[in-house]
Amino acid sequence: MTEPQLTQSSKNPFVRFLAALGPAIITASVVLGPGSILANSTMGAKYGYQFAWLLVIAVALMIGMTALSTRLGVLMEGTIGEEIASRAGRPLAVLTGLTIFLIASCFQFSNNLGVLAAVEPFHDGTSKALPLAILAAVNGTALAALYFARDLYKYIEYLMKLLIGLMVCGFIGNLVMAQPSISGILSGFIPSFPEGTFETILPKRNIDDTFRPVIAMIGTTFSIAAAYYQSYLVQQRGWTIKDYRSGIIDTLTGIGMLGLISLVIMCTASAAFYNKPIVSELTDAAAFAKQLEPSFGPAAKYLFCAGIFAGAISSFLVNALIGGAMMSDGCGLGGRMEDRGVRIFTAIALLMGFAVGAYIIIQGEKPVNLIIFAQGATVIGGPLIAAVLIWLATRPDLKQNISNRLIFVAVIGMLFTFFAATRTALSVYYKITG
Repeated sequence: MTEPQLTQSSKNPFVRFLAALGPAIITASVVLGPGSILANSTMGAKYGYQFAWLLVIAVALMIGMTALSTRLGVLMEGTIGEEIASRAGRPLAVLTGLTIFLIASCFQFSNNLGVLAAVEPFHDGTSKALPLAILAAVNGTALAALYFARDLYKYIEYLMKLLIGLMVCGFIGNLVMAQPSISGILSGFIPSFPEGTFETILPKRNIDDTFRPVIAMIGTTFSIAAAYYQSYLVQQRGWTIKDYRSGIIDTLTGIGMLGLISLVIMCTASAAFYNKPIVSELTDAAAFAKQLEPSFGPAAKYLFCAGIFAGAISSFLVNALIGGAMMSDGCGLGGRMEDRGVRIFTAIALLMGFAVGAYIIIQGEKPVNLIIFAQGATVIGGPLIAAVLIWLATRPDLKQNISNRLIFVAVIGMLFTFFAATRTALSVYYKITG
């Protein structure tokens, strides 16, 4: 089922604009999960406004990669998985699908933690039954929507627009109460690094990894896996090459909203916590919400938790769908939301995330920085995914309809993901070997 082609038939510019929105809003909502919220909060609390310029670069890379994926989606006759299998063989298609499935499963773990973080300030923490019931209800609702929603894409698109709106209201409400420095924000767009930052650009043994939050912030804004899925979303909506202009509007609006919300979160954290002793206590999203209350009153805590909850829920089903669709498509079982293989692998991703969340609740372990760590770990598969997109975009029959600028941005993005993956691997190695 495709959407009505309002982009072509309506003469009202605003109607055309609304009709164009959809796929990239979904992409932005899955990126704006609890890890992204916490990563940007941590950056603002630790470095103030100083890395606003780096956030702009990450958003620009995300726009470029999403636009490239959109272009491929309207140009290709089949899905990316089908194109890879026909051009390079099934093994590469399976490997790519498996990589993204594992990335999505890691994100799903952090989404479950995000739901727990959003409700933690509102109960005493003594009962394990309540958080377990909440996680079971959220995952159960996602599974029910997966199997019983008649038009899953349309349902998801409407829901994501609502949740993005909720995040905008929640985080901008906090920003207004925080009253950030306008001059400080503007100065943050001038490239600079805090003193000593370059010493930890490459991790070293037995040295505090202070550069890790920077990697986490960029990695949770510039999500290769989410951009990769954009091609599936435009095909799911029924767009063709005639709708590409609408796709660019969609991309700029959706990913632009991602950047705006991320910047708002960073600025709020900077105004509230930068250069204050309380920063050391910001170990998770729930702690961040609690620490806003003394400065700005109870409303700040409620608004921030509403934003976290919206971020976790917006990522919940779509993130699992990314993993399920890629795995199913890679195996030749179809990549559309209604395909049986997609539903099966999506359900597996949902259950894996719930299992990890339930284990943490039962064991009583505090999720200190686990959301950031889980999100940062996903950059390991980034180079492969970026390379596949670039490889497809440079095939002779597709290349003639794709601008060199898009490919150039994608190459820059691939180089960054390679750096981030190398750095993450070194950090994990030093952590294991001591």
